[in-house]
Order: sequence, then structure tokens, then C-alpha cells
Amino acid sequence: MSGSSRARCWALVITLAFAGPAAGRAQEPVPAATTLRVFLDCQRCDFDHLRREVTFVDYVRDPADAQVHVLVTEEDTGAGGEAYTLYLIGQGEFASQQDTVRFTTSRDDTQEQERAILTRAFALALVPFALRTPIAPALSVRYEQQGVAAPSPAARDPWNLWVFRVGVGAAVEGESRQSSASFDGSWSASRTTEHIKLNLNGSGRYTTDHFELNDGGKRTFITRDYQLEGFAVWSLSRHLSAGAFASAVTSTRLNQDLAVELAPAVEYNLYPYSESTRRQILFTYRVGAVRYDYDDRTLFDKLSETLGTHAFEISAGFQQPWGEIDGSVELSNYLNDFAKHRIELDAGLEFRVFRGFNLDIRGNVARIKDQLYIPREDLTDEEILLELRELGTDFEYELDVGFSYSFGSPFNNVVNPRLRGF
Repeated sequence: MSGSSRARCWALVITLAFAGPAAGRAQEPVPAATTLRVFLDCQRCDFDHLRREVTFVDYVRDPADAQVHVLVTEEDTGAGGEAYTLYLIGQGEFASQQDTVRFTTSRDDTQEQERAILTRAFALALVPFALRTPIAPALSVRYEQQGVAAPSPAARDPWNLWVFRVGVGAAVEGESRQSSASFDGSWSASRTTEHIKLNLNGSGRYTTDHFELNDGGKRTFITRDYQLEGFAVWSLSRHLSAGAFASAVTSTRLNQDLAVELAPAVEYNLYPYSESTRRQILFTYRVGAVRYDYDDRTLFDKLSETLGTHAFEISAGFQQPWGEIDGSVELSNYLNDFAKHRIELDAGLEFRVFRGFNLDIRGNVARIKDQLYIPREDLTDEEILLELRELGTDFEYELDVGFSYSFGSPFNNVVNPRLRGF
């Protein structure tokens, strides 16, 4: 979104004041009990900035104390910006009042510009609720004319919605007996519309590690990881999509001199895709073929092979005022041997158990029977300790659990940024 387009989209500017000759009855401060109480549920918002700029509400730290619960979600746009959705959920005497506000930012917007757009949207979205409170007489609205409408972005886009990104980097570090250097790069090209999504991307990393041993000997280890992949997705209906995926990978850690895969796929969403920021239940199936050329002979005495493969996945995610939950289960195997398979389960929960008490759980577990690339020769101790090669395993797991509890005053309008480091 260009600066002029953004200005037109947000031409309506809210001016909020609690004093002024024209509002003599608002000379006295509005008591906190009569001010709109808001709980802001946003992972990436600058909370301090919003409290400074939007001052006609009381910000509470527990959703149970709020009259309006504002849930903010975001998704990447095809142009590299962000698509924000603000769900305003009334509670208590506002239970019958709901609203949804959507807006987008451009990839060229700075953090300050993006923050300003969110602040305007947040303030405007709260006005219909504030009008039902005693502070309504202190509110005023000003409209700023921004000129005639410009042509739509599609009509004046010389890139035809294509977006390109390129990045390169290098890093070096060392001390008297060891040093490391790495070089990496990435690129991507994408085009996203309501009907089709295209993406091509590639990345690579080359790393060298040098060590001086106790006996005076020196060892050097080199790792390389390069990948090229692309996919195309077609929107068939509000619930159904189809696509195709292709990739080429070379990796010393995975003993793959070259691995090439092609796989068509189909996906069904139980809910309309337009609701994906709040809820979705997905069923995905893909089937294809993969060609492996290995660096070293594998446990199965192979230097190369071509195999059929398929996978089925069920995933779900819900973001609600009480918290967020998501999970998935994926089953995959090689078509020539169902014993060579993988089953992965992943789940996460962020839940407000009761006032001020939150529970966070994240875990995953996998049964692994498809590591065809494991080298036949035993790995050296150095390769194991430095994780230069992947080890054979039957399973892997991870679990993170956390609790948090806060209590005290339900209001937190004051911003004091001094000595943040303490």
C-alpha cells in the first residue's frame, strides 16, 4: 500500500479530547469506572505506544475485567506486507455488540508507519463501543480530505503482482584454537491472487569449521546445504484447494548429493478460508515421486534410488478470547514399502485457566522409520558431536510447559519507559 493509498484508506481521523471550551461539561476527568475497559490481545503490538496514543479507554490486564476484548491476528500478504484483522468482542453489557476491522500494510512500510496504521484502526474500531459510555460527549470526529481517488493498484502495477526478494550474508568467528566461516544466500519470487498462489524460492549455506587439537593436529569440517523449491496453489472453492510442489535439495548432513521431488496435493478446509485467522481444520493429501543420489552408500546399500511417496495430514488451529490451540498429525510413507514410514504429531496450547493464570504447552513427537539416507559407514565422534551428519533414530520428541500468574490492580494505563534495562 503506497503512502497516498494508505492516507485515503485512513482519511477518517479520530480526535479525542477530554477538555475544551466547546465541551465544558467534560472539564472534570471521567472516572475510571465509567470509561470503556479494553483488553488488547495482540502478540506483536507495541502496547506502550497504543496506551499513549489511544487514551479514551482503560486498558485492563485480564479479559474478565474487560467490556471489549480486542483480538488482533495477522497474515502475510502476497506483496510482502501484513494483513491485520481486529476482532472486537463485547462482554458484559456489550455482549450483543461485535465488530471486525481489516486492513493491510505494505512491505515498504517502516515499523513506525505500520504502527501508526494499526493505532488509527484500533482507535476507530473502539468508537462504536465508547459511544455507549459516559465519555461519549467528549468524543469528536474530524474528516481530512485527501484528494481524488487514484487508480487501483492492479491497474498501475508494472510487476503484475510479482514480488521478488534477494538476500546474501556472511559470518566469521574464532579464537586461538578454532574458527568458523559461513556464507549464505536466499531468493524468492511469488505472485498471490485470490485464485492462484505461485512461489519459487532457493537458499543455501556453506560453512567451514577449523579446530586445533591437543596433539597439535588440525581438523577442518565443511558442510553445505542448498535447496530450490516451488509450488503452485489453485483456489477451487471457499473450502477446497489444489496444488503441486517441486524441490531439489543437496545436504551433507542428510547424505544427499541431490534429492529431487515432485508432488501434487489437494486440501480441504472445514471452514471457509476467509476465517483462517481465527479457526481452521485442514485435510491435506499429497502423492508424488522422489529421486535420491547419495554422497555415501546407505545402510540399504544404495547410491541412488527413485521412490513413490505420499502423505496425509490433518491440522487445526483456533484463536479465541480464551487463548489459542493448534495441532496436527501427519502420516507419510514410501509406496514400495509401507514399513518405511513416519508419523508426526504436533500440538500447542495457550490457555487462560482463570484470572491472571495462563498455561502454555507445546509438544511434538514422531515415529521415524524412513531414514533411507543414513550412511552405511559408522560416523566419527567429531561428526556426531558437531552434528555434521544426522543420526539414525526410531523416534524424536520435544515438550515445553510453562505457567504464569499475575495479580494486583486491573488497570495499567500508565506508561513509564525509564531504565528499561533494570
